[in-house]
Amino acid sequence: MPASGTFGYGEEFEPFLPPGTFSAIVPKSISVETRIGNPPPRAIETPSGLLNSIGLQNPGLDQFVESYLPRLQRYGVPILVNVVGRTVEDYCKVVETLEGLPLVAGFELNVSCPNVKEGLLFGLDPLATSQLIRAVRPLTRGVLMAKLTPNVTDIAEQAVAAEEAGADSISLINTIRAMAVDWRSGKSRIGTETGGLSGPAIRPIALRMTMEASRAVQIPVCAIGGICSAEHVLEFISVGASLVQVGTHLYREPTCLPQLLQDLRHLLAAGDFTALDDVRGNFHPDQDRLPDRERQVP
Repeated sequence: MPASGTFGYGEEFEPFLPPGTFSAIVPKSISVETRIGNPPPRAIETPSGLLNSIGLQNPGLDQFVESYLPRLQRYGVPILVNVVGRTVEDYCKVVETLEGLPLVAGFELNVSCPNVKEGLLFGLDPLATSQLIRAVRPLTRGVLMAKLTPNVTDIAEQAVAAEEAGADSISLINTIRAMAVDWRSGKSRIGTETGGLSGPAIRPIALRMTMEASRAVQIPVCAIGGICSAEHVLEFISVGASLVQVGTHLYREPTCLPQLLQDLRHLLAAGDFTALDDVRGNFHPDQDRLPDRERQVP
């Protein structure tokens, strides 16, 4: 799937890639109210990554239903609506409004954006995450996915809280809070003091957190973070992910998906694997590779 925020509402990718190519579409976040986003500049390249401070700019719920959702529905694939709100009631209103509409297969609750004041309000506190999911759960029969933040000490704790509250799946990681400065002017290189870092720079962190979350819960884990190739997809599958989202790499290679899927099939065949399930969760630390001094028992 495309990662929310990197795919817009589909129209930007029509010249490059039929949006129906994806197994599901995760459009840009939707809130009850219209949001103009953060001041520019909103993005800057960093070593092996992208630092952004978009601020969840979106047209708001009414305009989404009237103008953007019909376009997404024309692509003919399931839609997993990314929802953001300042309060629990905001999340509930978006879900109630969109529930049952054609091709709206479920909701990805964004509790992890580091670029707005309330973005981490729910995501940093397992209790708040749990309360939000428990409030939304009765409002939809669709898939309920919680998008977790990496800006915590224990990602497994957050994952368990989401599962116990009724989430059908979790996605991780969102961007990592980071910054870029111009030492000459003493100012930030983006329009806010800090932003969210994505891209290949965060992949090793995302891989570790995906492993920890997958070991902690029984529900499917959707991996996000610096995925640029079929090799990367299989790395995340091997530590327990059930599916993946590609985000920042879409900016670099907007037509990447068909080739990535072809490469994925070739890699599986070359490794004598018949399906992703043959790879899923097969990562195990190799104790034989540890130095002797680490294997010795006092």
